[in-house]
Amino acid sequence: QTRFGAVMCCCGPCAMYRRSALLLLLEQYETQFFRGKPSDFGEDRHLTILMLKAGFRTEYVPDAIAATVVPDTLLPYLRQQLRWARSTYRDTLLGLHLLPGLDRYLTLDVVGQNLGPLLLAISSIAALAQLALTGTVPWWTGLTIVAMTLIRCSVAALRAGELRFIGFSLHTPINIFLLLPMKAYALCTLSNSDWLSR
Repeated sequence: QTRFGAVMCCCGPCAMYRRSALLLLLEQYETQFFRGKPSDFGEDRHLTILMLKAGFRTEYVPDAIAATVVPDTLLPYLRQQLRWARSTYRDTLLGLHLLPGLDRYLTLDVVGQNLGPLLLAISSIAALAQLALTGTVPWWTGLTIVAMTLIRCSVAALRAGELRFIGFSLHTPINIFLLLPMKAYALCTLSNSDWLSR
């Protein structure tokens, strides 16, 4: 995304902005509404969208060093992921009109980020239905999910030059059994702006 000057979400604790750019957008940023109600979650993604809308570039800096606090138990992690999922859905909807003005790759990237979980959910549901209705194990679905996961993690490992990135493939069961149902819940509760972390 940085190659095309449009990182779609500059993560809160790891982002820096020019003061002049921030002052220009401060009023819009502070009066964030969704479906007519004030919204105060996903502010980092919202600010990124405002920056891109105003014509600024957003970039990733690989040698920057930042620190943040992350959840270290399951319930806070799921709350964080619920908050992030709501923010992603909401700000993707709000930012769709930006895509035609950006590079085609970014459109593909944004569509892929949103369609990928949907296709994984459909595949998982179809596999479980096959198992329940026919008693046969859905080998092809399982092998496809494993293959796609390994390919994606291998590409990340190659690009980062770190073999340990292949270990992210172990995240797939967490994604299927915990995060996909939570993302479906997030989609059904988009108007809920509870911060969920306090």
